[in-house]
Amino acid sequence: MANYAIGDLQGCFDEFQALLQQVDFNPSKDHLYLVGDIVARGPNSLACLEYLYQNQNSITVTLGNHDLHLIACYLLGKPINPKDKLDTVFDSPKLPAYIELLLKQPLALWLEQENVFISHAGLNPDWSIKQALNHAQFAQKCYQSSEAQIFFQRMYDQHPPSWSEQLTQYEQFRFIVNYFTRMRYLTVDGQLDLKCKGATADSNTIIPWFSHSRFSTFKNHIVFGHWASLEGKTGLKNIHALDTGCVWGGSMTLMELKNKQCFSVISAKSN
Repeated sequence: MANYAIGDLQGCFDEFQALLQQVDFNPSKDHLYLVGDIVARGPNSLACLEYLYQNQNSITVTLGNHDLHLIACYLLGKPINPKDKLDTVFDSPKLPAYIELLLKQPLALWLEQENVFISHAGLNPDWSIKQALNHAQFAQKCYQSSEAQIFFQRMYDQHPPSWSEQLTQYEQFRFIVNYFTRMRYLTVDGQLDLKCKGATADSNTIIPWFSHSRFSTFKNHIVFGHWASLEGKTGLKNIHALDTGCVWGGSMTLMELKNKQCFSVISAKSN
């Protein structure tokens, strides 16, 4: 039995399958953790969702921003972005079943045996792992509630600059979701910067979230995706960036979680 994590699929089904074959993944005994963004921008999001559906007892997803956007478009009747290449997904008669399955997935996980915290975008430096899991569970209850449509509608409002118990439940939901699914850079006072997406920033007022001083002595492992331009490099041996930009012509990366060994396949785009 082995536990694996894979970076953002984004509809790159062929590379996904090649990675699973490389490690001889067996869904009857192994477990796979997908760090989010199963869909969007790649050629076959539908096949990725179908594989997840067929093997749901062996796969857990920490939802990403593209996954949440898919759910929001479905629940709210929002138009899909042509760049996301999701026409076949929305034409599928199984879409309600896929949405139902995605809504069962968490925003964050803690695997004690492997000493690994997993989420799509990483860990807010202000949160302990326990606090992060509590926040993730709160958000999960929101998107699984009878008011899910309202939460998804309010998800696109302006990000609250700081956490407060005085925030409404919708603002708290949005704050939590943004840190778990959209975080890359933080300002020097810890606020999210949602504009800069590159691996480096032409500014001395923002830093990558994992460059926060807290992580210089952090003893646990963090596995995340979302930030393809990092090309898998964080400079920290226990902070693992698994989105290596397959959909953009890079590669797709898998990690065996016990030994932290990585495997990769080159994007079909680069051939």
